[in-house]
Amino acid sequence: MKGESASEWKKWLSENGHRLLLFARGWAPCREDAEDLVQEAIVRLWNIQKEKGGGPPDVPLVFSTIRFCGLNRHRSDKRRRKREESIIYLNDFEDVWLDPAVEEDEEAVLLRRAVQGLSDKLREVVTMKIWGGLTFAQISETLAISPNTAASRYRYALEQLAGEMQQVKEERYGNA
Repeated sequence: MKGESASEWKKWLSENGHRLLLFARGWAPCREDAEDLVQEAIVRLWNIQKEKGGGPPDVPLVFSTIRFCGLNRHRSDKRRRKREESIIYLNDFEDVWLDPAVEEDEEAVLLRRAVQGLSDKLREVVTMKIWGGLTFAQISETLAISPNTAASRYRYALEQLAGEMQQVKEERYGNA
């Protein structure tokens, strides 16, 4: 039974593989990615077809699955690029968080360290708002969060920074 199913799949792939690959090329930037989409679709359908007797699926179902896999990959790539661009943005400005003229100022160094100590969610909002000059609406669009969430993260970050800077002042100058 298993050998029979495997030979059915081989025959089915030899008859339909070229059509599937051609269709997948419309969803992928290169041949290798198209082959990956076809493979991903076939593996998904292989598992589904196992429960239905193990034979090859209908060709329209495979086209639909390739399309779904292509859309899914496109969304994943888009989200990954957005995350990477956000990280690149933060790393590009790591050495110029503050005005270069005050970069040597001890309080500026302490503030930069405090900002770097914030959680990722808070730090990216503060960076985009203060150093990026973005509005809460623009931040919310960039991070796919509501403007209210962006504003509350910003307020919470400022509270944390103020508390940390107050603690530094108290350590230096006493409880005055």
